[in-house]
Amino acid sequence: MTGLFLSFPAIALTQGDAAGVVAPQTGDDAPSAMIDPMEPRHARDVTLDEFLWIARPLVVFADSPADPRFREQLQMLAARPQPLLDRDVVIIIDTDPTEQTALRTALRPRGFTLVIVQKDGRVGLRRPSPRDVREIVRGIDNFALRQEEIRMGE
Repeated sequence: MTGLFLSFPAIALTQGDAAGVVAPQTGDDAPSAMIDPMEPRHARDVTLDEFLWIARPLVVFADSPADPRFREQLQMLAARPQPLLDRDVVIIIDTDPTEQTALRTALRPRGFTLVIVQKDGRVGLRRPSPRDVREIVRGIDNFALRQEEIRMGE
């Protein structure tokens, strides 16, 4: 998978940050973890509950990492990361249908599927083909919770 992604600067996050993924803490004085929300995480390593009210998981499913649609989608996401970061998006990938991850079971993709999960855990957008960042951002900006974030200046 490396080589498909551009290198984005990591963001320091502590537990409870609304800007991205929550870093696990081991104690009251645990240091901040460096997590890059644009570095795709594999579906086997995460659950949707981890992101509830914190981030918007953008899940890219494919039946193989060699799927040209999968590669195209990751390239489009890497080309314009800032609008996604501004909307608290984390990227999750799943390219092995035989593994039956919790995300694959919950979201039931068919072949290539792009799914954006809202911060409240509901599916906000589902598409059967790659989408550019502009279209993804427009979809996110139409979510009711995102509209509330905009009104509140977040």
